[in-house]
Amino acid sequence: MSLVKNEKIEANKVELHFTLEAEAFKTAISKAYRKEAKNFNVPGFRKGKAPRNLIETMYGAEVFHLDAINDLFPDAYEAIIIETGLEPVDRPEVDVVSADVENGVVVKVIVTVKPEVKIGEYKGLKVEKNVNTIKDEEVDQEIERMADRNSRMITREGDAQNGDSANINFEGFVADVAFEGGKGENFDLVLGSGQFIPGFEEQVVGHKAGDAFDVTVTFPEQYQAEDLAGKEAIFKCTINELKTKELPVMDDEFAKDVSEFDTLEELKSDIRKGMQEQADKKVELDVENAIVDLVVDSLEAEVPECMNEARIDEMVREFEMRLDQQGLKLDMYIQYTGATVESFREGFKEQAEKQVKIRLALEKIVELENIVAEEADIEAEIVRIAEAYKMEVEKVRGLIPLDEVKKDLTVNKAIDLLKSTAVITEIQA
Repeated sequence: MSLVKNEKIEANKVELHFTLEAEAFKTAISKAYRKEAKNFNVPGFRKGKAPRNLIETMYGAEVFHLDAINDLFPDAYEAIIIETGLEPVDRPEVDVVSADVENGVVVKVIVTVKPEVKIGEYKGLKVEKNVNTIKDEEVDQEIERMADRNSRMITREGDAQNGDSANINFEGFVADVAFEGGKGENFDLVLGSGQFIPGFEEQVVGHKAGDAFDVTVTFPEQYQAEDLAGKEAIFKCTINELKTKELPVMDDEFAKDVSEFDTLEELKSDIRKGMQEQADKKVELDVENAIVDLVVDSLEAEVPECMNEARIDEMVREFEMRLDQQGLKLDMYIQYTGATVESFREGFKEQAEKQVKIRLALEKIVELENIVAEEADIEAEIVRIAEAYKMEVEKVRGLIPLDEVKKDLTVNKAIDLLKSTAVITEIQA
């Protein structure tokens, strides 16, 4: 195997010609014959027993050439890519220029490669850091949410109010004719939730358990049932029961019931600490994103569309995995949301394009700064991944390409460099 031609033909495309040596080609042809002979019918011979020269006479001298080339190509192509130092970002376009057993094979490939990248100044970038100190009312709101999660529904007397759960019977009529899907019994409706047609819940408010009354509404013009869209309807309703939410008293006993703490103040202190940690992480991430955005704004590169499409493919796979965890299938999700495969993918396009540019910019910084990942860094990352996915370290080591781990680590170091050299102005939110 030897390189014959290496020529840039477009901004991100390179044409390569390389040879597959004659001896290797002959060996591969023999291998192809042994593998494929059983698929040829030759009179006078059982399948797989016909001599190679007879098969070549009947079916053509080149009958095994393509299989032989396909066998040799992957290793040869990989070696040529290493030799040339190219970084392919798509499958190559392959064409056989010539092939014969005496002279070997000449293969032509068109390779789409990573674009040439230029970036502006990336050290000393000026960004603002919006420091967020958790306020007492934010802690109180979280305590209230905890109380709401630990509330109970109790039967109440008196008029229905927003927030109550009304157990109702109802039947809908348009022009005095009951319509399909307009009837329900013992239906629990949370008043003010907006679950029913606009105007319905407001007319239930003020009525008591046992009341029978009419509710008059007009269906929206864009209603899903076209035969009801825009029409006035009367619902005959009866309230069977009213329930209201009873919140627990937020005191020390409440703290003991919902947490490991003995007092409400201890619970609040722990909540404040957790909220502050999350707020601090978000602030740091916002700073990193702001810095990286400035670098990307200075990026100059003709990004091949296949890189954006590849990133969209990854994002779709990630989305599909999340759906699988919920017991859903991607094709059904697309159908339920009224989308098409094309419009669904289009929804990822802007984010994918930005992520590709971010990666290119950070990899350029890695190159300019000669950033490397030390063995200790790689080992620590493998251990972190193993712990995150609850897997054995050696299994992770066998599953994850170390080259990709190294690249990710160097990119993270590039972000650390950007942040360490940035001029960050703190602003109290």
